[in-house]
Amino acid sequence: MSEQALTRRGRPGYDQRAILEVAVAAFIEFGYDATSMGVLATRLALSKSAIYHHFASKDELLELALAEALDGLEGVLTEESVQVGPAIDRLARVLRGAVRVLTDRLPYVTLLLRVRGNTDVERSALSRRRAFDRAVTTLVTQARDEGSLRGDIDPRVVTRLLFGMVNSIAEWYRPEGPEDAAQLADDVLAVALDGLRVNPRGGPPASADLAAPSPG
Repeated sequence: MSEQALTRRGRPGYDQRAILEVAVAAFIEFGYDATSMGVLATRLALSKSAIYHHFASKDELLELALAEALDGLEGVLTEESVQVGPAIDRLARVLRGAVRVLTDRLPYVTLLLRVRGNTDVERSALSRRRAFDRAVTTLVTQARDEGSLRGDIDPRVVTRLLFGMVNSIAEWYRPEGPEDAAQLADDVLAVALDGLRVNPRGGPPASADLAAPSPG
């Protein structure tokens, strides 16, 4: 469904975009399975038939919501800046873009992170998410092979750790908070990549200053 279709005015007080936003909030609060069309109708102060005027089913609402997050993440991979340059720089741009998508589309990404594959819609979304992860793992591998990242950590593990940190932002980030999205991306890159970069001698970063002092 196109953006134009989602923003088309329908019943008084709610367009399709507004209904979708309320549905996403309810899915996050109650869980998708526990959120009936009756719950949505109550929240919207509409009849169920009024919701069906815009959406064929609850599954369609979920599919559109998950696509909002996934389209954003997949779009990062196709940006021109991610296509050229050293792999370490492209990886940094992907991470920055992922943070941007998360902060711009916070409810939708939060919902995506809670999907467990209980329906065909959820399984399709998880498949797209795994494809995104594989693309990032390829970048991590290329950066390692170029000599920019440490070679003693499996690239698949690196990808999980990187996006474990990025995804955790959804649990605590608030748009009205003191840190804007750009600064947040800077912080993520500093923490995520500095510990993975090789040191000037070509080995893992030194960790002596992080070790516990010897007793006595």
